[in-house]
Amino acid sequence: MSGTLLRLLAGRWIAGETIEDAVNRAAELNKHGVTAIINYLGEEYEQKDNVDDAVRTYLSLIDAIKAARVKAEISVKATQIGLLLGMEVAKKNYKSIVEHGKKNGVYVWMDMEEYETIPKTIELFKSEIGSHNTGLCLQSCHKRTEKDLESLAKLGADVRLVKGAHKLHDGLSYPTRQEATENYVELMNYMFWNMKNFTVGTHDQKLIGMAMTLEKKYKRNMTIAMLNGIRADYALRLARKTKVSVYVPFGPKWFGYSYRRLKEMSNLKLIIRSIFSG
Repeated sequence: MSGTLLRLLAGRWIAGETIEDAVNRAAELNKHGVTAIINYLGEEYEQKDNVDDAVRTYLSLIDAIKAARVKAEISVKATQIGLLLGMEVAKKNYKSIVEHGKKNGVYVWMDMEEYETIPKTIELFKSEIGSHNTGLCLQSCHKRTEKDLESLAKLGADVRLVKGAHKLHDGLSYPTRQEATENYVELMNYMFWNMKNFTVGTHDQKLIGMAMTLEKKYKRNMTIAMLNGIRADYALRLARKTKVSVYVPFGPKWFGYSYRRLKEMSNLKLIIRSIFSG
């Protein structure tokens, strides 16, 4: 994959570099009944200046969402807000973001990252679960996710389930996409049986169809989440039938996110659709 094509794809997947770009994209999605989940790109920060910048950006993003009166949530990464500087730093920053979000009516998601960060990310998330203004992303590609989901469900957590695009680990992750998908089905069924609020994050039309059938049966508060610029036409059609959110990244640090998305999209047809679909 050439750098030129990766840039082209990034231009489809990423709203732009500024808060204004992200909020404008949210406004466009809102016209079709779709809620945005906005993420400021960047992760694995080991320098305090980078962490402080990310926290300031998220606080400003919350203000901008409120000012523009758009339907948008935000999603942060643990290593972006200080996890590598220590748990207490991360908890302080996470608390400030969640509290500011709650004050201004903006919901806060915690993204999941590399396998090694999972335990501390869950610990960080639990520190604010009592705010009732934050949810956690879990990845079906890892074998531990079943127990993590069961534990979080008992606490009444709000979960966004995805297949995952980070590095797999021998013996700890499912080695094939098919196995991750099979585990996704099991986890999704568990959510319908045991949870009231959750998000099904996938572009897999079979999984979405399955989720919508289960929603009719169990009457849960379910949302379908998709990625900005991937199967956009399908997401807009789907919003006529059920609640849909679209994950909207922004910022100058586009390469890592775009590369992961590219690895995830092994189907050439899906890549082509990302370029040419509306």
